[in-house]
Amino acid sequence: MRAFRSWQVWLTLAATALSYGGMFGAFSYIAYTFTEVSGFASADVAWLLMVYGVGLVVGNLVGGRAADRDRDRALVLALFGLTLTLASFGLLAGSATASVVLVFVMGVTGFASVPGMITRVTDFAHGAALAASANVSASNVGNALGAWLGGVAITAGLGYTSPLYVGAGIALLSTVVMVIAARGARSPRGVDRVPTR
Repeated sequence: MRAFRSWQVWLTLAATALSYGGMFGAFSYIAYTFTEVSGFASADVAWLLMVYGVGLVVGNLVGGRAADRDRDRALVLALFGLTLTLASFGLLAGSATASVVLVFVMGVTGFASVPGMITRVTDFAHGAALAASANVSASNVGNALGAWLGGVAITAGLGYTSPLYVGAGIALLSTVVMVIAARGARSPRGVDRVPTR
């Protein structure tokens, strides 16, 4: 439980929850975006989700390697990239070609932060297993929050692109939290500086 005294642990958990909230706020309703806005048939949704899945794999690989070089920088760039991708998707969802490209990039940027977030929590928690598992819980909280807010936007009559904009807003909050965490970790006066191994 001592691991939860660290502000860096809490900031990373918050960034994790918000990043998942942003991505799944959009993803939960992506089938409707494809069929009602982009003009795809229902039968096309399966292969479009496969494109997204390939993006997830690429994002994990690229994000993990980037985190090995400069973890906090990689996280900020991934989260900001997700923000831009979701906002662009909302603007360009009417184009079938753009939708295919952007759902792939959404997968890449959405999961590029996963390896860095997990290792960041573990490092600042000094390997405490409970803190590491809390990262998974934070992602599930984000999933629920994002899906709920996306549903609220649709129910309010804002259309099937609205979850993309909601997701972009949540992802932007995640980026801000990560910037704060990264600056705090580099502060020479900070009690939660990057741990030495």
